[in-house]
Amino acid sequence: ESKASDSQPVVCDFDFMAEFMKDVFVSYGVSEGRAAVCADVLVESDRRGIDSHGIGRLKPIYCDRMDAGILKPDMPIDVVKETDTTALLDGNLGIGLYIGPYCMQMAIDKAKKHGVGFVVVRNSTHYGIAGYYATMATQQGCIGWTGTNARPSIAPTFGIEPMLGTNPLCFGIPTDEPFDFVIDCATSINQRGKIELYARNRMKTPQGVVIDQNGIERTDTDAILQELVQGTCALNPVGGAGEKTAGYKGYSWATVVELLSTAFQSGPFGEDVCGVDRKTGKKKPMPLGHYFLAIDIESLCPEKEFRENAGRLLRALRESRKSPIGPGRIWTAGEKEYEAQLERETQGGIILTKALQNQMIELRDKRPDLKHKYEKFPWEA
Repeated sequence: ESKASDSQPVVCDFDFMAEFMKDVFVSYGVSEGRAAVCADVLVESDRRGIDSHGIGRLKPIYCDRMDAGILKPDMPIDVVKETDTTALLDGNLGIGLYIGPYCMQMAIDKAKKHGVGFVVVRNSTHYGIAGYYATMATQQGCIGWTGTNARPSIAPTFGIEPMLGTNPLCFGIPTDEPFDFVIDCATSINQRGKIELYARNRMKTPQGVVIDQNGIERTDTDAILQELVQGTCALNPVGGAGEKTAGYKGYSWATVVELLSTAFQSGPFGEDVCGVDRKTGKKKPMPLGHYFLAIDIESLCPEKEFRENAGRLLRALRESRKSPIGPGRIWTAGEKEYEAQLERETQGGIILTKALQNQMIELRDKRPDLKHKYEKFPWEA
């Protein structure tokens, strides 16, 4: 059985990773075009330095779920109801990585014709980084807003039961700078993907992120991941537990996203999207809802003027007085991701830890088509 080398983590270029991930999806029966879209969403996450949602999620979130039969490789996207500016779609439990881009592009197309486009979808699944969709909008001259519910992880303020997903709030606003203003963040302090990243790097979870059934803050990462699946641990919302540091704000923001991801769609939430039968441990489908809003800037003012106005404000923020005990710099949303992209392009691609190398080897070795094409990965002797 092949294993990753004993060497340090290796760097793989973006094109190679995109091709490999596309081929993985194709090997599961996803059409070539959709598989390329799925791979692009994942690669974009790694490109931006968001390691919690890139290649690290290919096997556990997508492949393992297709293996378990709870995620369907290539399903139609049905229109349930549509108007000039709105649409309700059904993803039929297909892969959210191709459902999401389809929905966002529909919202953008409606916005370009009518000023605003709003699309919601039911029976979708995990759709990767929300920032991908907000950036689709900004690149086409629109304001973008998107969100999704997820398996229950966040406990309500003063509660201990995981009830809400890590439900990201994500906005994209075009600017005249090399990077647009894109804020994509979970409504919990940390999301599951970050805790999975801690596990891969053998790190403790920071204090205050997770509470257990006794209300005790936990830091033992591996046990936390097991107990999150069992429902005996919960993530704290942005602001933390209780009201002292305004945890009710993160709790309420998470609830907004959950409402917009379920109320239009008559969709499930809580235990119905936990992905596992708590009694038997058997995996079950997680039908998620998403929403996508696009506002065409030209319907209100010239896009160039808007971009210049937005850039002027953001530069003023970054140029404002710095804390004497801080890093000596102020960032705005999207800037660190842009710099991570430049850094990774300079270094030649994505950093693959031993754990990620082994996941890629495992996927290749059990799928004949991949074994034939990828007889040896670049890091293998």
